[in-house]
Amino acid sequence: MNVSNWLEKHADFQPEKIALRIFKDPQSEETWNYSFLCERSRSWAKGLKHISGVGRGDRVAFLGYNHPDMLALMFACARLGAILVPLNWRLAPPEHAFISKNAEIHVLIVEKDFIVHAQAIKDSVPECDLVSLDFFSNGWISHTDLMESEGLDDSNPNVGHESPWMIVYTSGTTGHPKGAVLTQEALFWNALNSIHLHELRHTDRILSVLPFFHVGPLNIQTTPALYVGAEVVMCPRFDPELTLNLINSTRPDLLLLVPVTMQALLRNPMWEQTDFSCLRLVVTGSSVVPQNLIEGFHQRGVPVGQVYGSTETTPIAAVLRKEDAYSKAGSTGKPALHCDVKIVDDSGMELPPHESGELWVKGPNLMFEYWGDPKATSEAFREGWFQSGDIGFRDEEGFITINDRKKDIIISGGENIYPAEVESILRKLDAVADVAVVGRKDPDWGEVPFAYIELKSGMTFDEMETRKICSEQLARFKNPKSYIVLEQLPRNTMGKVLKYQLRENAKTLN
Repeated sequence: MNVSNWLEKHADFQPEKIALRIFKDPQSEETWNYSFLCERSRSWAKGLKHISGVGRGDRVAFLGYNHPDMLALMFACARLGAILVPLNWRLAPPEHAFISKNAEIHVLIVEKDFIVHAQAIKDSVPECDLVSLDFFSNGWISHTDLMESEGLDDSNPNVGHESPWMIVYTSGTTGHPKGAVLTQEALFWNALNSIHLHELRHTDRILSVLPFFHVGPLNIQTTPALYVGAEVVMCPRFDPELTLNLINSTRPDLLLLVPVTMQALLRNPMWEQTDFSCLRLVVTGSSVVPQNLIEGFHQRGVPVGQVYGSTETTPIAAVLRKEDAYSKAGSTGKPALHCDVKIVDDSGMELPPHESGELWVKGPNLMFEYWGDPKATSEAFREGWFQSGDIGFRDEEGFITINDRKKDIIISGGENIYPAEVESILRKLDAVADVAVVGRKDPDWGEVPFAYIELKSGMTFDEMETRKICSEQLARFKNPKSYIVLEQLPRNTMGKVLKYQLRENAKTLN
């Protein structure tokens, strides 16, 4: 038995129950019931197996906006024991090419907006099949042809909960993306954690507006909703006006947001006219959530819960539930039902309440490994505990608050920016001797990257050319907001750049 059984059982028990409602705008509604979603998934599995030869362990990548076929494809991979690789459509073509080559993808399913990106991937992985989702092109396999395969079977033997189901890429401190391998079992336990957080039931309606290429939007509410047989309302990408319209028209019970999308809703002219009485809980996370955003929702009678976790934890590791949303606002809650979290010092000793240390996580929801990187996998774990790199503390009641990040991650608009990745691009410039990228608080995006440049002797800095190179090599949100040239970067006696001094300096700049 594997997780494709979720759809089969719901298609048996409640075939006409709506699984997905898809809105590109408030007037264009499409619905898929559980029977259709299950059959669609089986058709994908049959085509992938018999036309593209996908077997157990093969990687199948998806590049597109939130699309119902991505969810059908996800369960098709579960049937085959294949591994879904959701690609972040905000990345630049060279970044997609690197990830796809690293994962050695077998098939790439693409929406038409990303044909140029797909060609970069094909150049990097020439042997992969290109499947067009919503267009026709020479040299591509049409998804309609794929799903009309005359193959007899739509599954592979020896596929179970222990089988890898997804590789979700998250950048590492080396600057190169790392693929977190998540098993079917990890997603199952994550779903149970979600049920406990949300009091999730089959009568619920979930509004899903954040991008599925992130582990949070995919797994905090969406896949757990399909586990319990609930209804998912979805749209291709986040739009504040559409989101508020859908709250008014579809009356969802649950909604997931990140701080930048919370702020976008609060600032939208429709905010005051929107009826939020349907919402049992709004859940947020991905970074430290500003108190004023939480209070904005509380003032409208909407409790704000939180999830703490990461790609490596699938992601639910700690949760703030509805009953604690007001009294513990700002906390990320307690360890999830099927997860342990402890706070330790540098030696790994657990700390008492109100002493800050690193959060370590343990549970069946943890990733299996970093794809093809045993060294990074070994370094991430200690005696079975995942070392998160995040700093926080517990209060006397066990509620956790995140107060810093041990790693230098910059979180801008809910997206992770790893300074080492940006620095590796800038260090290739002829004029640059060294560089350090830090985050500075921003009222719109939470944080934005600032780049501090140390030039080689006798060289000058061409900011326009630098911006052009970065825009070609990096996603737009990773491009530094400002470039500051220093005679020397501040360093300690060991030569390590003192980034905390640069962060303080960035606060003083206009």
